[in-house]
Amino acid sequence: MEKVKRFAIWSGPRNLSTALMRSFGSRADFEVIDEPFYAAYLKETGIKHPMYEKIINSQSSNPSVISNLCENGALVKPYQYQKHMTHHILNSFDKNFVLSVSNVFLIRKPDLVLNSYRKKNPDYQFKDLGFKQQFELFEMVKYEKGVIPPVIDSDDLTKNPSLCLKILCKEMGIEFIHSMLRWEPGPKPYDGVWGSYWYKEINNSDRFRPKTSLDENESHLLDFSAKELEIIKEANIYYQEMSKVKISID
Repeated sequence: MEKVKRFAIWSGPRNLSTALMRSFGSRADFEVIDEPFYAAYLKETGIKHPMYEKIINSQSSNPSVISNLCENGALVKPYQYQKHMTHHILNSFDKNFVLSVSNVFLIRKPDLVLNSYRKKNPDYQFKDLGFKQQFELFEMVKYEKGVIPPVIDSDDLTKNPSLCLKILCKEMGIEFIHSMLRWEPGPKPYDGVWGSYWYKEINNSDRFRPKTSLDENESHLLDFSAKELEIIKEANIYYQEMSKVKISID
């Protein structure tokens, strides 16, 4: 199809990334692909995530094949939404495809990310949360393409989804459609096989809902360990930098 536009949306895990995917998936003019580098990431690292074998068998684990898919894969609709986890893009993978698509960055406060992630996967390291990788991809796009790509904060998205999405769509150069504010509950055909493990909460939803947001003085209420507090401290360096250019809803 001629004149298609591909959008790569970059976030770490537990960033409301699946909710945003649902929002764009509710549009009739968008095709969606869900975490296309997941199998390649698992195969390369040997990390045994839940459903490891099923994920490896569900999609290509060749990063070059996936990069080409993201850049040149056949489309039948005008737009494509690519949901990417930043930590899936390893240093050994060719990142050039990123410069041929339009990029959006979804950020979330580190304490909220960590509190959500540890419930699903307690065996993790800082790099598994994708904060540094997200910042590095953001910097690459900014300097190589000469523009600051849209940055959206999940807190703002849940506080005022209508305004946030309207501004985001304008930044993306597409029309805002009201169907983005609601979706049918349940799994979707474009979900990766891992959805049965990771998407249980979002599958019960039909819209963006506010999340509890803790300020710096309230993080202790989540009973973080010393290790977790160090991770949050390091992650905040990258989160705060990207927050400086995020879409404002004030």
